[in-house]
Amino acid sequence: MKNLTFLLSLSTAVFFGINANAQKISDGQTIEVNGMSVTFNILNKESVEAGGKPYDRYKVSASVKNSSDKTYNIRLTSFPQIVSNIGLVELDCMNATGAKLTSKKIELKMKAQMINVTYSAYDKSGKFTTSTIPVTGSYYFDPGDAINDNAIFIVPQGEKPDVSVRSLR
Repeated sequence: MKNLTFLLSLSTAVFFGINANAQKISDGQTIEVNGMSVTFNILNKESVEAGGKPYDRYKVSASVKNSSDKTYNIRLTSFPQIVSNIGLVELDCMNATGAKLTSKKIELKMKAQMINVTYSAYDKSGKFTTSTIPVTGSYYFDPGDAINDNAIFIVPQGEKPDVSVRSLR
C-alpha cells in the first residue's frame, strides 16, 4: 500500500511538473516563450466521422521566431552522433484524439546545417571514383530566424483545439 501511495504521488508530481511551465495559446495569438515568439493559427475546419462518432478536423499552423539575441546551436562531433534534442517549442493539443493517425502535438525544431562532403572510394567494378554526399554538420536557430509547421488535430465535435505551449530549451 505504501508503494502504491508513493507511486501515485510521484506520478502526480511528474505530471504537474511537466505541465507547470506550459502556457495556453489560442487561434491567432502570439506569445513569448524564453525569447521566442510562438504563433498558433487555425487554417481550416471541417466535420469528419471516425469510428462512427462525429469529430471536428482542424488544420493548424504553428511558427516560432527567435526574437532574442541568443543563438541556439548544437555542433556535431566527427564521431557518428544521433541527436534527438533539437526541439525548440512544443504545442500540445490537450483535447486532440489522434484519430485517423492525426497529430496531438507540434514540435518546432532547429534548422539543420548541411555540409557537402567529398570522398573517394573504389566502386564495385574496381574503378576509383569520387562522390559528394550531404551530411548534417550542426543544428541552429539564429536571432530573427523563423520556423513553421502544420498539423491536423481531430477534436470532439463542437470543441476548439485546447493548445498549450512549452519551451524545450
